[in-house]
Amino acid sequence: MSLGTRQNTQGDGLPEGDGGVITAAERIREAVESVIEGKPDVVRIALTVLLAEGHLLIEDIPGVGKTMLAKALGRAIDCSVQRVQFTPDLLPADITGVSVYHQDRRAFEFNPGPVFANIVLGDEINRASPKTQSALLECMEEMQVSVDGETRPLERPFMVVATQNPADMEGTYPLPEAQRDRFMARIAVGYPTPQAELDMIDAHSAESPLDTLRSAATAADVHGMVDRVKTIHVAPGVRRYAVDLVTATRTSSALRLGASPRATIHLVRAARAYAALEGRHYVVPDDLQALAVPVLAHRLLPSPEARMERRAPEQIVSEIVARLPIPNPR
Repeated sequence: MSLGTRQNTQGDGLPEGDGGVITAAERIREAVESVIEGKPDVVRIALTVLLAEGHLLIEDIPGVGKTMLAKALGRAIDCSVQRVQFTPDLLPADITGVSVYHQDRRAFEFNPGPVFANIVLGDEINRASPKTQSALLECMEEMQVSVDGETRPLERPFMVVATQNPADMEGTYPLPEAQRDRFMARIAVGYPTPQAELDMIDAHSAESPLDTLRSAATAADVHGMVDRVKTIHVAPGVRRYAVDLVTATRTSSALRLGASPRATIHLVRAARAYAALEGRHYVVPDDLQALAVPVLAHRLLPSPEARMERRAPEQIVSEIVARLPIPNPR
């Protein structure tokens, strides 16, 4: 269902009248799904994060399409896209940019790094050192970069789409807690179904689907959709439910680090975008439940007892969602 196209007799749907901006979300989704076979839920979360002005972390084993998904999202939008291949020798200046002194002019000139783009694709982000990873902290939170004592704003929309291999694989550095907390959501692509894998063989036999992918929306379209998402209504009861979900992670005996207040904000913002993609102008508790695992799990640290029992943060969040009573949304 495209953004703003669902209507019913009770007036639940988003109002029409926004021209091409309303249907741009559906066009982006179709464009990405033409490359990523059989993963509609993964594509939906990626689009949700885009419309919520968040950042996306894609974590999975090599070869399942993490980078393909990031590239497809970038190409589906007609905006500036920069890719950074994170390696152990990458420096912070390689991301943010550096000032170069010109002898003939006797002046410094700032050469912007790849972070000065609408969509930044960080490939295998956990193969760089924590010092280099931290170069993204300011831009992801404040949409600005400070270099040589000068602060430079980043252009909207701005989104970091980072891929990483599981932390137990060789040659990886674990992302610091502050870095993980700045990603609105984390998703895993997973293995395709047998039929999707068969279709993939045919689609990739002659050329990559990325070569034929055309942009389905502009940066202005995305900017307009982001502004529309901000108008989605969140009732007091739903807000309280979001706070209760996050608070439960802080009091759970299975976790030694719960979710931060930033996680609460990200959960509500993502729920607004999720509701808009469903064609509603209001958030319901089901939206928060659907997003609880991708938005909260990567921020949590299990307790030693939970680790011994092999309980993953995703499982713990699912248990919290299952036992927490749903409040009156009003």
